Amino acid sequence: MSPEPRPPSRIVITDVSPVIDAGKFPIKRVVGEPVKVTATVFADGHDPLRVVVSHRISPSTPWVDTEMHETDSGLARWEATFVPHVEGTHTFAIRAWVTASNMEANPDATDRWDDVSATESNEMPVLVERERALFSTWYELFPRSLAGPAKRFGNNVGMPMHGTLRDVVERLEEFAELGIDVLYLPPIHPIGSAFRKGPNNTESANSLDPGSPWAIGSSDGGHRSVHPELGTVADLADLAQTARRFGIDVALDLAFQCSPDHPWVTEHPEWFRHRADGTIQYAENPPKKYQDIYPLDFDCHQWMSLWEELRAVTLFWCEQGIRTFRVDNPHTKPFPFWEWLIAQVREVHPDAIFLAEAFTMPMPMRRLGQIGFAQSYTYFTWRTTKTEIVDYFTELAAPPSVDEFRPNVWPTTPDILPANLQHAPLEAFASRLLLAATLSPSFGVYGPSFELGENLPLGEGSEEFNASEKYEVRRWDLSRQRTLRPLLGELNRIRRDQLALHTLRTLRFHHIDNDMLLCFSKTAHSGPSVEITALGQATMIVVANLDPTERQIGTVELDLEAIGLDADRPFVVEDLLGGEAYVWNGKNNFIDLDPARQPGHMFRVTQPDETVDLAGPLKLSNALEPQKLTSQ
Repeated sequence: MSPEPRPPSRIVITDVSPVIDAGKFPIKRVVGEPVKVTATVFADGHDPLRVVVSHRISPSTPWVDTEMHETDSGLARWEATFVPHVEGTHTFAIRAWVTASNMEANPDATDRWDDVSATESNEMPVLVERERALFSTWYELFPRSLAGPAKRFGNNVGMPMHGTLRDVVERLEEFAELGIDVLYLPPIHPIGSAFRKGPNNTESANSLDPGSPWAIGSSDGGHRSVHPELGTVADLADLAQTARRFGIDVALDLAFQCSPDHPWVTEHPEWFRHRADGTIQYAENPPKKYQDIYPLDFDCHQWMSLWEELRAVTLFWCEQGIRTFRVDNPHTKPFPFWEWLIAQVREVHPDAIFLAEAFTMPMPMRRLGQIGFAQSYTYFTWRTTKTEIVDYFTELAAPPSVDEFRPNVWPTTPDILPANLQHAPLEAFASRLLLAATLSPSFGVYGPSFELGENLPLGEGSEEFNASEKYEVRRWDLSRQRTLRPLLGELNRIRRDQLALHTLRTLRFHHIDNDMLLCFSKTAHSGPSVEITALGQATMIVVANLDPTERQIGTVELDLEAIGLDADRPFVVEDLLGGEAYVWNGKNNFIDLDPARQPGHMFRVTQPDETVDLAGPLKLSNALEPQKLTSQ
C-alpha cells in the first residue's frame, strides 16, 4: 500500500521583511551590506520551532542557511542577518520545522529536518550592486566651460572659448584629489539650431550662442554622436578609460528627447506626437516652453522600434566605457519602458548604474527605485529647516523607503538655485555641503558654480540662475581664494575613511535645544561577518549649524544606547573636520559653532578601555587642520 501524503503544514510564516510589493521587485543592497530579515513564524501547540533564512545567488548555487532567533515570543517575531558578498540578484526564503521533543529518540522524525518537510515562504529577490550604487560623490560640469587657460578668450568679442572633452581629461587628477567618484556630463551630443535658445532661455539666439545641450540633434548627428566642438566618440571613450585609472566613473545624461534638427525627426516622424495641423508638439513644463525640444511619443504605434533604438543608444555608450547614467526626467516616460531598458542593459553590463533625475511626487519617485534605478534625486534641495530635515531623512532611512529608494542629494543643480541660497553668503553653501555629504551616502554638487557660491537668481521668485550655464559658455575663476573647494575635498576624505558615512540605515537624530543646530549620528554596519574594531568603523556624530551668519550654542542630548556607548563611562569625540578632541561624559554635552570658522563638527566617537587615562592631554591619531573659509 502506498504511503499517505504528508499532512498539511502546522507552521504559519507571514509578515516577511524586507520585501517590495510582495516580492515583485527586489530590495536594494550593495556587496557587504547586511540584509536583516524578520518574519512572524508560529505553529499550533507547544512544540519548539527551528527557523532559518536561506539565501543564494542563483538557482544553480546551494542555499546557505542562517539560523533565526526569536526576538519577541509573544508576537512570534524572528530575525536573522546575512551578508551578500557577490553582485547579482540573490534570493532568500524563510524555512521552518517543528522540532518535536522526542526527535532524538524517534528516528522516524528525522525527516522533519529535510527540505521536503520544511514549511517555506515565497522566495524574495535582493539586487546586490557594486558599492558605488550606494556611496558616491557626484560632480556635474559642463565641458564646454572648461577650456584651459591658454584658450580662455579666443575670439574678437571676448567670449570664452568652447572647452572640449580633452580639457576634462587634463583636469581628472584635480577631480580625484577632490574625492570625486562620478563626473557627470550634461548631454554631449550635437545641439540643434532650430529655435535655439539664447542667454537665460530667451527665444532669440545669435550665431555665437551655443544653445542648450538638452536640445539634442543636428546635421552632425543625434544620440550616438558627440558635439563637434567637444570632440569625438573616441575622445569620450578615452575620457572614460582615463577616468577609471583615477577611480572615477564618467556619467552621461540620458535625455531621450530631440531638437527639431535631430535625424530622427525626418527618419522616424512616427516617434513624435503631432498636433492637429500635423506639426510636431514641442516640450512644455508650464510656465516654461521649450520650442527647441521635441519629446518622444512612447505611446506611438511604433513604440517597440522606438524602445529598441533607445536600448541601442544606451548600449552604444556602454561600449565606449560608460557604466553610469543620469536620466533626465524619467517620470515623464512610461515605467514599463525603464524597467525593460534597465534590465536589458544589466543583462550585458551588470555593473550599470542609473540615477533618476525625478523631481516629482513621492510615489512616482519610489516606483522608479523599485523598477531598477539605483539612485534618485530628492527633495533635500528644498528641505532647509531643522524639522523639515529631520522628518524627511527619518522617512528615507526607514523601511520601506530605505530598501527601495537610494537618495542622491544635491544642494543646487543647473536648473535649481533654491531660495535659501539666493543672495546667500558662502557660509550658507558650506552648511548645505556639510549636510549633503553626511546625511546621505551619495550626494552631488553642480560645479564650479556651487563651490564658488554662485547666488544670483534670474529674477524675483525664480529658481533659475542668472546667466545660466545651460544656455551659454561660462568662464569660471578657479583661482579665487574664497571657495569651498578645500572643504569639499576634506569632506570627501573623511567620508571615504569613515564607514559610518557609507550608509543611511543607521541614521539617528538626537535632541539639541537650539533649532538652528542639528545633531545626528551614524554607525557602521554590523552583521555576522562584520567586526567593528577599526577607527574607520567608529560611530560618527555630526552637528551642523543651520545659521550661516551667527554663532550658535546649545546642549545636545545623545541617545547613548542607540550608538552603543556605556552611559557610565566617558568617551572621546574627535572632530575630524576641525581638528580638536573632547572628552564627553554622559548624554548632555555643550556645542558652540561659529559659521565663520566651520559649518559644523564631524565627531568620530571612541570609548577607550577603562584603563586609559582620559584626564590627561588628548593625542589625536587622525587630527585634521581646521577648515576655514578663506577671504579674498
